[in-house]
Amino acid sequence: MRQKIIAGNWKMNLDRNGAAELAAAIVAGVADDEVLVVLCPPSIYMEAVVEETMGSPVVVGAQNTFYEEEGAFTGELSPQMFADIGCQFAILGHSERRQIMGETDQIINLKVHAAIEAGLRPLVCIGETLEERESGSTEAVIRRQFSESLAGLDEEAFAHIVIAYEPVWAIGTGKVATPNQAESVHSDLRKMIENCYNSRLAEQVSILYGGSVNSENAAALLAQPNIDGALVGGASLKAGNFLAIVRSC
Repeated sequence: MRQKIIAGNWKMNLDRNGAAELAAAIVAGVADDEVLVVLCPPSIYMEAVVEETMGSPVVVGAQNTFYEEEGAFTGELSPQMFADIGCQFAILGHSERRQIMGETDQIINLKVHAAIEAGLRPLVCIGETLEERESGSTEAVIRRQFSESLAGLDEEAFAHIVIAYEPVWAIGTGKVATPNQAESVHSDLRKMIENCYNSRLAEQVSILYGGSVNSENAAALLAQPNIDGALVGGASLKAGNFLAIVRSC
């Protein structure tokens, strides 16, 4: 059975006390480890969140990482640094990194390899813009991002990957892909894994949906056969809302 995962991307929000309090409230509300819960706070508050989650079924992830282990890279943080303080996941290729920071599939691919080398599990985001969807290019865009962002991974390495389908047009807009729209892309992604590797690996990899997921729409999305969880943005900043999504999974 594929692992069910609910990840909260806190983005550039909260302060240290707020991050620790939110983490503590989520830990208190997670009943068991049937669903893997991943909290991705701003990196400056990560140690506080690691302390709150230690010994619980909740783990911590980075919102981004660099692709070198060390060196003269002012302002960057290596995957080894995140692993050193107890981080287990890294969100890579988020649409905001692609759209605002100009990250390419090739840069994301370097980060994926570096994260795996450091022992982190990459949570790799893939998704199309509204213009690409309306032009009928969704499948081509998804295929390109999948192929180039995840290039050069053998089967053992790919087994550590989690994929998040996040339609860019649904992030922070209040718009959500319908369950059928989301399921269609998730199904295509699973077929891509099978075609590139094999059916066993395709059935093993968790594929999450991300794009204005909230406590009201989560159940319908998570009921789809190829949707294994969610990457949650704004709704992860309130413990009650986030825990409702966890329960939906």
